[in-house]
Amino acid sequence: RGSRPQVCGDCGKGFRDGASLRRHRRIHSGERPFGCPRCPRRFMSRSSLAKHLRSHRGDGGDRP
Repeated sequence: RGSRPQVCGDCGKGFRDGASLRRHRRIHSGERPFGCPRCPRRFMSRSSLAKHLRSHRGDGGDRP
């Protein structure tokens, strides 16, 4: 395994790069920067939003 120089100050978990640490920090902060354009729900990750958007298929909207 490689070195994990980025460490979370809240839980001590290590990450290889700053971007991974920033994504992880959302767990502790509760930040949900990715909002659904079809409903009020918000998500911590772009991939979670993409998965959620599939749930809107067939609801009569103009976007998937």
